[in-house]
Amino acid sequence: MTTFDKSHSFSQQQLIQLNPDNYKNLIDVFEESCQLYQNKAAYNCFGQTLSFADVEQASRNFAAYLSNEIGLKKGDRIAIQLPNINQYPIVAWGALRAGLILVNTNPLYTARELIHQFNDAQVKAVVVLSDLLPMIEGIIEYTSIETVIATNALDFVQATPITNSPLTNLISLVDALKKGKDSALPKVELTMEDVAVLQYTGGTTGVAKGAVLTHGSLFASNKMSATLMDDEEPDDREDIVISPMPLYHVYGFTVNVVGVFINGGLSILIPDPRDIGSMLATMKQFPFSGLAGVNTLFVSMLNHPDFDSVDFSNMKGVISGGAALVEEIATEWLERTGSEIFEGYGLSETASALSCNTPGNRQLGTVGKIMKHMEIKVIDAQGAEVSTGREGELLVRGPHIMQGYWQRKEATEEVLDNDGWFKTGDVVVLQSDGFLKIVDRLKDMVLVSGFNVYPNEIEAVVYGHPDILECAVIGIPNESSGEAVKLFVASSNPSLTEAELKAYCRENLTGYKVPKFYEFRDALPKSNVGKILRKELR
Repeated sequence: MTTFDKSHSFSQQQLIQLNPDNYKNLIDVFEESCQLYQNKAAYNCFGQTLSFADVEQASRNFAAYLSNEIGLKKGDRIAIQLPNINQYPIVAWGALRAGLILVNTNPLYTARELIHQFNDAQVKAVVVLSDLLPMIEGIIEYTSIETVIATNALDFVQATPITNSPLTNLISLVDALKKGKDSALPKVELTMEDVAVLQYTGGTTGVAKGAVLTHGSLFASNKMSATLMDDEEPDDREDIVISPMPLYHVYGFTVNVVGVFINGGLSILIPDPRDIGSMLATMKQFPFSGLAGVNTLFVSMLNHPDFDSVDFSNMKGVISGGAALVEEIATEWLERTGSEIFEGYGLSETASALSCNTPGNRQLGTVGKIMKHMEIKVIDAQGAEVSTGREGELLVRGPHIMQGYWQRKEATEEVLDNDGWFKTGDVVVLQSDGFLKIVDRLKDMVLVSGFNVYPNEIEAVVYGHPDILECAVIGIPNESSGEAVKLFVASSNPSLTEAELKAYCRENLTGYKVPKFYEFRDALPKSNVGKILRKELR
């Protein structure tokens, strides 16, 4: 097993400052919240509400089952392959209480992707949606999985028996919880340095790697995010957060499984955010105060005929992350809802925390100011720090940063140095007023005749065209300029021509930034969190 350097004194000092109550681990915080808010609603899905007491009891039973019935021990890995349903936080907190390491897994992964992730993490058990059992049945012989725990999406509303399966190591989640009910809760010694989650990511290079997030990483991420509001006026509106972001994604996990829960809020879980009509219908049932999403989700919501019938009057604000927020979308959102979108920034490797705009400190086109208890610097290609206002790669260090990539020493050393500085792979500008502007991913930069061209800048311009629904820019090989800019678009106007779009770009972009090639599509490929996938367009 890979060991990680824990001598980063700066990060340790900041974690101590963030933890004046001396919590030993994330479970201490969880149990305290369950006691403080035991009768409050914690999660809602499919019309069923779980209280904090419900989450405490069910996760206790699951932890007991994992330890006593199938013998999983501290540090063993368990994968979760579920959409946003009430079972997810039960399983996640139960596994953490048993001292296990969570491996958050995309339910829509292909067989190849699942085999890689399960074997890379040496997963011993998997909790899977029953609909996905055929996939598990087809790959299990090629993995290290010993136990499969399946659940129907509506099991917590009305338990449904598992359909016939050839798996001999299969149990339903409902039966697992029953078995654990009569067993003792395991006593596991955990510290903030113990690993809590392997959050798989493409990272800055190569195949999917597991970012190693500790109890301390997740604790610090939550506390640092909370400090954003230190300078804001107190707001006593109850936190009811609409939760369409997948819980297996670092954004959804840190916000809804950890953050909203331990702070006593209610998460309204949205199993399928692509079904905008169903999501808006759910929103009408609650006086929600918050929503976290990505730009493409906001576009889909604004274009839905039911959008303007939703009551946004209780909103504290909307958080945007995962991809660049288009200013026109933020402006239209404000005009139609009366609530603002606050763009933030974080990565799997930073436990989703880095910077965010706030009501008192908001600047469209930026990702806000960095959170307290971390340090950043911006460097050029030679590793020298650049002056304020100059673009360069962003480095960050703090108590929320991953320990490294699971079992990948060389990949870790490429991005994380001995002083705890993590290279994000993002090109940024730190403005003189302290606001951080993301220029683009370093690997997505296009080099046209020696000039750096950043897709984000071109896409922001193209989104300003009234007929454009989606767009993406990539670089393609070109004999005369080395690389050339190619633009992909999905348009609401079938009559829009390449010539018209090119003329629009020429009006708004310097010559070498104007796309040379154009391709019209009905829709662009997107990840499950709604981020347009440039790599698939390549």
